[in-house]
Amino acid sequence: MSEQMQSVGPAPAVPDDAPHILVVDDDKRIRDLLARFLQENGYRVSTAEDAAAARASMRGLAFDLMILDIMMPGETGLSLAQDLRTHSQIPILMLTARTEADDRIAGLEIGADDYMPKPFDPRELLLRMKNILNRRVQVAAGPQEINFGKFSFHPVRGELRADGEAIKLTEIERNLLRHFALRPGVPVDREDLANLSGHDSERAVDVQINRLRRKIEADPANPAYLQTVRGRGYIFYVD
Repeated sequence: MSEQMQSVGPAPAVPDDAPHILVVDDDKRIRDLLARFLQENGYRVSTAEDAAAARASMRGLAFDLMILDIMMPGETGLSLAQDLRTHSQIPILMLTARTEADDRIAGLEIGADDYMPKPFDPRELLLRMKNILNRRVQVAAGPQEINFGKFSFHPVRGELRADGEAIKLTEIERNLLRHFALRPGVPVDREDLANLSGHDSERAVDVQINRLRRKIEADPANPAYLQTVRGRGYIFYVD
């Protein structure tokens, strides 16, 4: 762990209205260091040593973001994140020693908002946390419903419907559609979409866009709503 997270002395006072973070990791040293570091940077922090303890904390408290380790004894972080996404929209930042692209994409597919490998730079952790929290604020402050053709999309809940019938989305598809829905008519670069979807290549983004088009376009080869901006990326049109 970074030397920037090594500190001693009593934890600093944090305002009652500061964002509340839940750190879930079976390594007590990491939990304690993260808790102290985040408190020093203005966050309220609770910790849990496993999925069961995390669930117990969430029954009594509301959290603004969860930092979740994947490899834990008993239930894994991936399993916990997948279960949470059936009833909760708490932002999740995966923190793990696994660095393979397949593992990262698996975490994002089941509902994680971002993914960081261990060891990590604590400054980058703070930046990623702030980005996640800012995105959630933008979603909450944005339109409650986006309509295009026979479709309606609720950015906060991430629900897509066609003539009132629910359309199943993967978490990556949901994040992409939410990103477009908050900036209709504005071109979005492939690089930005790659960062959002956790892919290492812009070609992989094109694959995800094609999958999303098959769910929202009458003719995916000639899209009416999610169109290509040649040499740049994509643009989303609404009614």
